[in-house]
Amino acid sequence: MSTNVILLGPPGAGKGTQAKTLAEQTSLSHVASGDLFRAALRDGTELGMLAKSYMERGELVPDEVVINMILEHIQAPDCAAGVIFDGFPRTREQAVALEESMAQHQSKIDVVLYLSVPNDVLLRRIAGRQTCKTCGATYNTYYFPCHRPGICDACGGKLYQRSDDSHETAQHRLDVYFAQTMPLIEYYQRQGILHEIDGQREIVWVNEMMLKALDQYLPTSV
Repeated sequence: MSTNVILLGPPGAGKGTQAKTLAEQTSLSHVASGDLFRAALRDGTELGMLAKSYMERGELVPDEVVINMILEHIQAPDCAAGVIFDGFPRTREQAVALEESMAQHQSKIDVVLYLSVPNDVLLRRIAGRQTCKTCGATYNTYYFPCHRPGICDACGGKLYQRSDDSHETAQHRLDVYFAQTMPLIEYYQRQGILHEIDGQREIVWVNEMMLKALDQYLPTSV
């Protein structure tokens, strides 16, 4: 019996980090939609090429194509115990479509974990991020700044900020996320499978709460 989990959280909530950690602690496979998409394009799969044809025309890839890409992947042997969905679904419409497609394969979403973080904290986490051009080390001007402004503590390389991490861009990303995702959160709340977790707490505490929420759904204790 497989266990399928959706991990929701706005940009800056630490969703990707928590998803990878949970996958390492359980038998579940981490399915990041962005990674699947890039792999399908790189490998030139049938679905990847279909997605590419839409992109080359400047059109959004239809949900049906993305869902088929996901379903194809989660039927692989390494996903037999279940998966942690990271980055999909993003809207209520996508959730309904995913649910219907999974039902055709005698599968379903068992639990949804939502990392809740206040907007001002998210802005500081995103707009304060800096990355070393040389070694890739990451810093945050608000929470863990480097000792010398603009210089990596690890290797002495120059730090930079991604263009989409500016304060204005970060606020726009958050506005778009909440506009799209609040109906999705309400959708899973009505189903009684959503667990809200305080994402501004320490990483270890957040991980413990997520494991606690998952415990009853896993085939064996973690």
